[in-house]
Amino acid sequence: MKNIYLLLFLISYTAMSQEITPKSAFLEKWKNSEAYLLEMAEVMPEEKYTFAPTEREMDFKNQLLHICGNMLWLSTTYFSEEEFDRKKLADNAPDSKSEIIKFLKKSFDEVYKRVTETSEESLITKVDFFAGPKSKLQILNLLQDHVTHHRGQLIVYLNLNEIKPPKYVGW
Repeated sequence: MKNIYLLLFLISYTAMSQEITPKSAFLEKWKNSEAYLLEMAEVMPEEKYTFAPTEREMDFKNQLLHICGNMLWLSTTYFSEEEFDRKKLADNAPDSKSEIIKFLKKSFDEVYKRVTETSEESLITKVDFFAGPKSKLQILNLLQDHVTHHRGQLIVYLNLNEIKPPKYVGW
């Protein structure tokens, strides 16, 4: 009889440990998003990092830096106790392709670390945001949505330069 209880416990524990939560779903998607964006950054030749389709749009390099800045701002402000220093970030922006790719990796890793350290329960916490009160879960959605938005622009940049974008990476 003890073995049956142990077996039932192990089955239910295994099922619970594989539960998909908003946080675990975000973290899985975040890693895939990182891989996809890094492939795009790699495939664009360094001499094309200054390419912009029009004068109104950021060039390829500044699109990547903008993505990083937004990730670090949102994750620092809403998922840490640190102060976000926009000026320091701007003053220390990387310039070469290899430096930008390292910065991308570091930025994705920072978000991942901060979200990992955030409790699942705190995702319902409302925070002050310029667009009105939002939950931390909404901030997570914004983090991913913002990367996706600018990544879509980068796909166009690649295509305009006759560079085949990497194969889509989803969930």
